[in-house]
Amino acid sequence: MNQAVLLLGGNIGDRLALIIKATDIIINSCGTLKNKSRLYESEAWGFETNNNFLNQAISIETKYSAPDLLKITQSIELKLGRKQKTSAKYESRPIDIDILFYNSDIIDSEKLTIPHPRLHMRMFTLFCLMDIIPNFIHPILEKNISQLQQQCSDTVKAWPYE
Repeated sequence: MNQAVLLLGGNIGDRLALIIKATDIIINSCGTLKNKSRLYESEAWGFETNNNFLNQAISIETKYSAPDLLKITQSIELKLGRKQKTSAKYESRPIDIDILFYNSDIIDSEKLTIPHPRLHMRMFTLFCLMDIIPNFIHPILEKNISQLQQQCSDTVKAWPYE
């Protein structure tokens, strides 16, 4: 079995209900939920919008390969109302599911990059990861999540969701 860490988030619609629904579908179609972070609210990262994001990291145990897991999570996004991306720009969305880590694998293909290439630059992501895998060593940066959070210079505000 493989260990995958996913980040779920969105800023359109009923954000909490969409994260709960996405988590339920992931568990029913991909594997066993091992852990989940608290929910965090944050300002948008990389673009301007008035809608804050809600995010949560989950760790799962799955039999699927990383490329197959990507296909499944992308189909879940579409099922829950995400539109196909028309450009490389960031935009508001009801749900986004990123594969942050897959075991300690390093994957760099046209369709998939693991570890997620910007996770260490985003405080909201690091907050979520600190809840579930603070001592996990990033396989490329060779630092644990706690160290990455201490070194992160992100100024986008993020806070626990009440």
